[in-house]
Amino acid sequence: MSVDFQKLVSGTQMAAIDLSAIDEFGIPSLELMERAGSELVEVIRDRWDGLEGLSVSIICGKGNNGGDGLVVGRLLDAAGVKVVVFLASPADSLKPDAARNLQRLEEIGITPQPFPSGEPLPSGGPLPSGENGVEILRQTDLIIDALLGIGVRGVVRPELAAIIDAMNESGRPIVSVDMPSGVDADSGGVSGVCVNASVTVTFGLAKLGQLLYPGRSFCGDLELADIGFPPGSIDACESQTYLISAEKVASLIPVRAADAHKGDCGTVAVVAGSVGMTGAAALAADSALLAGAGRVTLGVPASLNDIMEVKLTEVMTRPLPEVRQRRCLSLRSLGEIELLLEGSNCLAIGPGIGTYRETSELVRRLVSRQLGSNAHGPLPIVIDADGINAFVGFTDILKKASPERPVILTPHLGEFGRLANLDKLSLKERPIEHARDFATEFGVILVLKGAPTVVALPDGRALLNPSGNAGMATAGSGDVLTGVLSALIAQGLPAPDAACVGVYLHGLAGDLAVAERGPWGLVASDIARYVPQALVETHKEEFIQS
Repeated sequence: MSVDFQKLVSGTQMAAIDLSAIDEFGIPSLELMERAGSELVEVIRDRWDGLEGLSVSIICGKGNNGGDGLVVGRLLDAAGVKVVVFLASPADSLKPDAARNLQRLEEIGITPQPFPSGEPLPSGGPLPSGENGVEILRQTDLIIDALLGIGVRGVVRPELAAIIDAMNESGRPIVSVDMPSGVDADSGGVSGVCVNASVTVTFGLAKLGQLLYPGRSFCGDLELADIGFPPGSIDACESQTYLISAEKVASLIPVRAADAHKGDCGTVAVVAGSVGMTGAAALAADSALLAGAGRVTLGVPASLNDIMEVKLTEVMTRPLPEVRQRRCLSLRSLGEIELLLEGSNCLAIGPGIGTYRETSELVRRLVSRQLGSNAHGPLPIVIDADGINAFVGFTDILKKASPERPVILTPHLGEFGRLANLDKLSLKERPIEHARDFATEFGVILVLKGAPTVVALPDGRALLNPSGNAGMATAGSGDVLTGVLSALIAQGLPAPDAACVGVYLHGLAGDLAVAERGPWGLVASDIARYVPQALVETHKEEFIQS
């Protein structure tokens, strides 16, 4: 890949980075804690249009996450915010850095109280009289969750679960420090209860559990704060998982020369469609144009060509030999497709193509020949839908893929399960691992569609996409992605870059569409229509070279 995306880490890996910054690079742990608190205060300032007039409840655990919360309390008080600080554990149980920040807080006159969960804490500390925790929290504008952070493993203890329930029941917006309490930072798993945050401010690097469900749904808006971890400590982390970010995607979007013509912007050949599934072919072809391809030609079964010429205005069509009784592509179309490919920069194959045995054999032969040493020039291939199903039991053909002749596969979980012979439960529990294993074994780029979509590369790297929403769970959404990917490749992006840029833009187009239309009635053509806007929103710079 031509850019370095930011690493995604587990809680254990983040702890190792933190320790490296302290022990190897000499950054005092209290300094890192101070920076974390300061960054969180700035997020609150930005999100709430300043700090004036705010009242904030801060709930602190006994570890470093609680220490961050105590720093936030001191800094907010200095800014004139009304602050109430609660401890979820006895003061004498706090870890050293948290204890030091408790002392600094008390020095300015703020004495944290035990959280009024209904029972005295083991230390026998007093409870505020007359009010329970939920009532107290409702009297403030927002809550800072500094309870557990990234160290959660398994079920939250009952006394802490009661505090989490109180936070959620208060109805106040919650800002979580590093991780919503109760969410596993490694897996996104939730065992019992967890904080339902409005905003999560995470430090240094994003955590896997913030991208994986169900954890992702409890993070609210994710803010990544730079608190000055040395690059060396991050480089030493051996994570092979990365986050696709808008900033990196923007740097990869193709920029057009001022004197560009359609031939300079790439030509896509789409081979797709069968009776009853012309929409998939049309969506893929149209989306390739909407993502910037200069020309798109759609090859379809001959009897469907007139239909496609009515459906499509800017896309050129090519009638191909078909199985007449089935109205799907026949083996006789192989030669004509190869002629079509001679002037193309990318082949997209599979949307709506069907699973008739002769059509599936056509797909396998075409791909095999294009990946062979005698093929006319390197032609990247994007394979989707029934094009993927054609390789069930024939995956060895895919091993012909190479960096010079790349293949991108775009299965959803069901298609990938059939292709890789994986059961659904295993695949849902370990999607990144399975996608990575398949990509490295077969030398392909695997775009495993889902929430989140995973891009697995042949070199073992896996990238997670943060854009997209549940409204995109609609027929044809994947066909739009196929068109976007093929267009980016045709415009000159290397296939690994195109995969990352394509899934991000596709998800962002869905986000833009759902913001206007809502999630219930969103259809794939809505997503396609927002692809050009997604390109502009992401690039945010001049997109034509002078």
